[in-house]
Amino acid sequence: MSLERTSSQLRRWRRYLAAERAEGAVYRDLASRRTGEEREILLALADAERRHEQHWLDLLGDDVGKPARVDLSSRMLGWAARRFGSVFVLALAQRAESRSPYETDADATASMAADERVHEEVVRGLAARGRNQISGTFRAAVFGANDGLVSNLALVLGVGATGVSNRFVLVTGIAGLLAGALSMGAGEYISVSSQRELLDASDPKPQQRTSVAALDVDANELALVYRARGMNAEDAEAHARSVLRGAETSGSEARAAGTGDVVGTGMRAALASFMFFASGAIVPVVPYLFGMSGWLAIIVSAALVGVALIATGGIVGILSGASPMRRAVRQLAIGFGAAAVTVVLGYLVGPLL
Repeated sequence: MSLERTSSQLRRWRRYLAAERAEGAVYRDLASRRTGEEREILLALADAERRHEQHWLDLLGDDVGKPARVDLSSRMLGWAARRFGSVFVLALAQRAESRSPYETDADATASMAADERVHEEVVRGLAARGRNQISGTFRAAVFGANDGLVSNLALVLGVGATGVSNRFVLVTGIAGLLAGALSMGAGEYISVSSQRELLDASDPKPQQRTSVAALDVDANELALVYRARGMNAEDAEAHARSVLRGAETSGSEARAAGTGDVVGTGMRAALASFMFFASGAIVPVVPYLFGMSGWLAIIVSAALVGVALIATGGIVGILSGASPMRRAVRQLAIGFGAAAVTVVLGYLVGPLL
């Protein structure tokens, strides 16, 4: 093996060693913020990274040298773990595990490559808990803010391209913000309220529980309730007898108690939707609030919205364990594509006004 190849190997091994140390530190930082089983899982992952670290130490021997500098993504992951310890960090860790180079590196063992694949799935499972907890709120936040950004950008740029006054564009943008936010809030209120009403209509009435004690054990209609809810006749009969003996309570009753927690309230959903939409819709209006006009205002407005679209797209990518850059570009392309259509139409219609 040539000296050049050996030098290349040493550099690569040092880089792997630094990465393993950084990943182990991330898992230990996350574990310090957790308790119970989740803490044990994270500490076990840190131990596995320590084994990988030892492999590279053994290969390097006396040539360990100074610790290599880890890549930017690993440094960002460590920084986020020390300050947040949230689902965002777990999502970043999942992506880091998925990019392991050990599959194709002859100096890494097969067990190390297998470890990294399993680590990805373990972190995916841990991140899924957080994703499930924030999925509803996150969906409303991203969709609401994105709708505000794109719709009001298209409105403001389309009107601005006609050549009307700055005041007219500003009033149009504020009107679009209020109209869109109110529409989103009202729609969310109706949606959530209707869902609650449908669930309430499907749940048994609480006062019917008093009827259970008086039912005939040998010939009762309680089994019909379970058959109507999808059980076969044999299972419904067995479940009904079990309920009558006091062994367990109806699953539908438990669901009725938790309906409000799962669905939430219409007013809360409406307020959140209003705020999320408004927070996005205000961005395209900012240049006009500061007195800008013409194409300068259009360019600044588009730039501000572009930054916001990249940020929301990147966050979606991080939480989904996908490429943040790809999601950011997709978000940007869709938003600017919609705005570009209105700019062209405004520019064409302007001379006719």
